[in-house]
Amino acid sequence: MRELPLPTLPFSELRPDAASRRSLPSAPDLDRSAARVRLDVCWARTQEEVRQAQQLRYQVFVDEMGARLSPPLGTPAGHDVDMFDSFCEHLLVRTLDEQGRPAQVIGTYRVLTPEAARRAGGLYSDTEFDLTRLRGLRSRMVELGRSCVHPDHRSGGAIMALWGALAEFMVRNDLDTMIGCASVSMRDGGHYAASLWKQLQTSHMAPIEWQVRPRLPLPVDELRQDLQVEPPPLIKGYLRCGARILGRPAWDPDFNTADLPMIMRIADLPARYRRHFLGA
Repeated sequence: MRELPLPTLPFSELRPDAASRRSLPSAPDLDRSAARVRLDVCWARTQEEVRQAQQLRYQVFVDEMGARLSPPLGTPAGHDVDMFDSFCEHLLVRTLDEQGRPAQVIGTYRVLTPEAARRAGGLYSDTEFDLTRLRGLRSRMVELGRSCVHPDHRSGGAIMALWGALAEFMVRNDLDTMIGCASVSMRDGGHYAASLWKQLQTSHMAPIEWQVRPRLPLPVDELRQDLQVEPPPLIKGYLRCGARILGRPAWDPDFNTADLPMIMRIADLPARYRRHFLGA
């Protein structure tokens, strides 16, 4: 069995400090039982920690959402793995047991840095979009991907912990731009996704000089675009943090999702989020 190598650019080369691993209580808006759960935020250092993130991704994307994966040869059963994983940094949120020891991985992001993207031959988003207009940003731009949170921990604490660690990572390493694909379910045939795109197109588009084109566009003109919809919680959170839509959604048939290309810049963080995440 071929084992997944560790990330080729270890986090230790990216100026870590004490803030790269920390324990914290869950967010105050969680229910009473969840409020007793302590969370540990860390960057994966070992292959086993990467595997735990890949297992969570499999549970969410395959078992919960019905994605169809095409993993590399030798991938263990029950793991979501692709060719970019070995180049990425993997951010984890874990629960802590009563003795303060890490227990279960309940949230994850993977981060592809500019240097790692060059070694990988590009970004995952390059496979879904023509990103030519972003070439001037790439030297300080990271790609966020494969984000997911365990269904029992989606009340806010885990995702806020992840975002805080991501913001610290960006500032510490002199990076200023994050991009990624925000996935929207197409279980209704795509009408919700098309209506969401139509709504956000009028209010949250990035400047024209950064806009991108999908390689396999969602056929929005053949779908309803008049539904009154609310963005999914994750996308709504991104928008509150100053994110913008980069263009029309792509269709991902393997995950049965419409993927909205999004950009978020540290300079665009509203003051209250800047204080929350960066203490600035």
